[in-house]
Amino acid sequence: MSLTGEILIVDDENNVRFFLMETLIRDGHNVVAVESGEAALKIIAEREFDLALIDLNLGEINGMEVLTALHQIAPDTISIVLTAHASLETSVDALRKGAHDYLFKPCKTIELRESVHRGLQKREREVQQRHLLGQIHNLATALKDIQDSSDNLPADSSKESRLMTSPAWPSSGNNIQEDQAGRFLQLAGLLVDSLRHVITLDGELLELSPTEFNLLAYLISEAPRVVPPQELVREVQGYESEQWEASETVRQHVHRIRQKIKEAAGRSDVIRTVRGVGYTING
Repeated sequence: MSLTGEILIVDDENNVRFFLMETLIRDGHNVVAVESGEAALKIIAEREFDLALIDLNLGEINGMEVLTALHQIAPDTISIVLTAHASLETSVDALRKGAHDYLFKPCKTIELRESVHRGLQKREREVQQRHLLGQIHNLATALKDIQDSSDNLPADSSKESRLMTSPAWPSSGNNIQEDQAGRFLQLAGLLVDSLRHVITLDGELLELSPTEFNLLAYLISEAPRVVPPQELVREVQGYESEQWEASETVRQHVHRIRQKIKEAAGRSDVIRTVRGVGYTING
């Protein structure tokens, strides 16, 4: 069964607000939408939400300011940022400041639903974990009371009680924050988001096929090492090949990637060919 929740939308574009509201209401969520950062700050001070969708490009009070205020006022609310710019840098900054996820505008319905569902799942896990930690704290307090009471008993009769009072309780902060480690790679103007399968160069989104994304991401992860074509075919496409076959396959993929890089960012110096050896990224 899908999770539903109280959701806040903050976006100054009428058509975007309507799309988000209609999609989420159809999915059973209770939705409130506002068009400015000022209105967002007012409403988050008055009521609690399970999740908030926040446009970064607002007016006088921008989305990052709303995000910061939200985490101060309602730290349990899951936040997803919306950006109209094909740049990961701002979104990564939002993730560092506590956002759960980001979506490029206009976002696809399936991406919106998946991101919201993951966010609500995360909130539910955190609520359950806090409840469990509260129970553990109460149990530890009760055991300590038993130990204190047993201090007045004979030594042999209190032995069992003492043995019960040293459990290794988990830390209250353990695993509450979703781990983003390993999600991003950054090199020479290139920024890779492995979760969303997107790569930007100098803030411009590269429209890559899955194979092209995997090949470029692998080169970035291995830089400055020069990677042979046979290794690229094996690691990226998952099969062994003859040297001549690998060279021709990779050459075609690299050619298309270079074309897309030039169209998006006007650069032709990103991937370097080392003749007779392989390919690498210019750092």
